[in-house]
Amino acid sequence: MKKVVLIGSGGSGKSTLARQLSDKLKINVYHLDVLFWKPNWVAIPKEEQRKVQNDLVKKEEWIIDGNYGGTMEIRLNAADTIIFLDFHRIICVYRAFKRMLRYRNKTRPDMGEGCKERFDLDFLMWIWKYPKTKRPGILKRLIRLSKDKEVIILRTPKEVQRFLEKL
Repeated sequence: MKKVVLIGSGGSGKSTLARQLSDKLKINVYHLDVLFWKPNWVAIPKEEQRKVQNDLVKKEEWIIDGNYGGTMEIRLNAADTIIFLDFHRIICVYRAFKRMLRYRNKTRPDMGEGCKERFDLDFLMWIWKYPKTKRPGILKRLIRLSKDKEVIILRTPKEVQRFLEKL
């Protein structure tokens, strides 16, 4: 486990798990939200996102946290381990809402500098719709990739805890 991708719905705990894995495995973590957002929520162009990721995956070891479906193949193809946090949407919405309150008007540690947390109904709706709009395609990709890579699907916070304890 030297090249790890973490994917899942917003609020599933990708960034938290990435930090925990980084501490345990002594591998640098790269939060895509930090790399892809400029101050005041200005996204970097897709071509720059691709370049950043192509450079990252050339490193010997890494943990990359984030979805970004348009460039996900870069990470998935380069990874040796893919962890999908497949949590129920109620847990994810609750956690995202709690995070919005906790970091309101502040930049959280796994977000681009100058991107202050705010209440975002569109984001909460994206999370709510994730099981129907995003999850099926991800599961298909993971089935295909599981022949060559370690694919780990964690469905509950307890499964995440057991996974971390086994490392």
